[in-house]
Amino acid sequence: MFRKVFLLPILMLALAVGFGGCKKPADTKAIITVLDGDGMPVEGAYVKLFANPVPPLQPDYSRLDMEGYTAVSGKVEFNYTDFYKQGQAGFAVLDILAQMDTLTGQGIIRIEEEKTNEETVTLVTPN
Repeated sequence: MFRKVFLLPILMLALAVGFGGCKKPADTKAIITVLDGDGMPVEGAYVKLFANPVPPLQPDYSRLDMEGYTAVSGKVEFNYTDFYKQGQAGFAVLDILAQMDTLTGQGIIRIEEEKTNEETVTLVTPN
């Protein structure tokens, strides 16, 4: 009886610690909002996120390239969860290119791991 009283709490503590260490990483996402010159959301705008490394450091970052089209809300979401490895310090800084008809917009987004990262791009007429 004495052994059962002490063994059960120790077993429960060991299980709690073991299951607590199996934390599933939160999603790593980028949400880009595209607006027109009047600040209104643009539906159907093409958006591309891409790495643009500076020479001489030019490893292949093309695996991070993603593209999509904005919804009625002017937003498009990119999910980078599968690219992030837990324990990794930092993730990526990506360029943004947005286009709709003859209008274009550019920007930069810093993707932080296990967060929803957001950036807004305004479309303008190119010079």
